[in-house]
Amino acid sequence: MINKHRFGDQDYRIESRETVFQGFFRITKLVVSHRLFGGGWSRLLGRELFQRGDAVGVLLYDPEHHRIGLVEQFRVGALNDHHGPWQYEVVAGMIEPGRTPEQVAEQELQEEAGIRVQKLLPITNYLVSAGGTDEKMHMFCGLCNLQDREGIFGADHEGEDIMFQVWPYDDVMKAQAEGLLNSAALTIGLFWLQLNIENLRNNEPVKV
Repeated sequence: MINKHRFGDQDYRIESRETVFQGFFRITKLVVSHRLFGGGWSRLLGRELFQRGDAVGVLLYDPEHHRIGLVEQFRVGALNDHHGPWQYEVVAGMIEPGRTPEQVAEQELQEEAGIRVQKLLPITNYLVSAGGTDEKMHMFCGLCNLQDREGIFGADHEGEDIMFQVWPYDDVMKAQAEGLLNSAALTIGLFWLQLNIENLRNNEPVKV
């Protein structure tokens, strides 16, 4: 495994840590210092960290009918988006302590799309925005039959109102190129799908 990083776990210091907000999420104020590329140590840096935890996302693809499943729901973080606050996304959810990404993926697929996938393929995991949050997204592709699977879903106790839609593959790629599909998880999943589409349709090994 190639490791290009010059520094590691021994090259930073947490001088202080304070929880400034605790609700469904946590915001922690940290004072840190770290080694500098030019030598020595940085000054003390105050940083607020949004501690959301790990999440899982599943891009649904039907290789037989060449279709993609998308969820559409209201997102307060997209209020200023020129397309409006209803976002097209992958099926996704937060990973509770003691549960694996695969277990949470299966639960979210039922809650948001009413689907049990035939195969769950790992795509990647990535830090969503490491400048201010510790959230890591575990991405999968779920292979399934999407014929006649559209509908309204969501967990009432979480205030979810989700429209699950099935789009032709070409329509999804056109919408992405036009900027309509601007969720990071969906974008990453679609790039992976483009690289592996022929293998998936021919039931051959994919690139992981």
